[in-house]
Amino acid sequence: MTVGILAGKTAFVSGSGQNIGRAIALQLARMGCNVVVNGARDLAGCEETAARVAAAGGSALIAMGDVASAGDVARIVQAAHDRFGAVDILVNNAAQRPHKPFLETSDADWDAVMDTALTAAFRLSRACLPGMVARKWGRIVNFTGMKAMRGYHEGAPISAAKHGVWGLTKALSQEFAVHGITANVVSPGQIRKESETVDDPARVKSIPAGVMGRPEDVAAMVAFLCSPEARFVSGQMIAVNGGEAT
Repeated sequence: MTVGILAGKTAFVSGSGQNIGRAIALQLARMGCNVVVNGARDLAGCEETAARVAAAGGSALIAMGDVASAGDVARIVQAAHDRFGAVDILVNNAAQRPHKPFLETSDADWDAVMDTALTAAFRLSRACLPGMVARKWGRIVNFTGMKAMRGYHEGAPISAAKHGVWGLTKALSQEFAVHGITANVVSPGQIRKESETVDDPARVKSIPAGVMGRPEDVAAMVAFLCSPEARFVSGQMIAVNGGEAT
């Protein structure tokens, strides 16, 4: 994407202390964004992301907090507003992906996933949208996931939460398009972590492209959806998965 195309915009990226979240934060910084870097516990990881954002020419604010907590969400968004005025781009990347047989899943297990993946997207959108409406411009990018949309084996809360995110995204797209705000979902396939130096041959077998994705592949799609060129793309789920059937 064109360097500086988002100059003056502020992006909030949840779960941006590593992997896909970090790659998104860096890509948006290269495009001119101020970036609110968020994590629940990994302060060192968030500090690393913020340093890289600064090196890429962006201004970073580290806003630690658990997006599953209503209180933390209010505090984090207020910090972003105090520093940058408003949030123009919201990327709801944070998630939990525990694996447990359905009949062993407790209410607490269910609530933890829902609060992080679905309720957080609702609360953060509700907190950031007034500023977007006032500015007549905004971008919301949520996340599902190839396995979640297929139906996660021993991961019912994950699949349920991500289908809920998809429904929320479509509703936001309908309601806020008139204000110049788009809402879309990115659905990653098999993405290699930063710590993984080579592809897993067993996983590559199912990918038509013959390689695993990297965080930067997902960040590139998010960058497009956040760009001015994507003004007419809203309410869509876009897979970044090397051609795997969804």
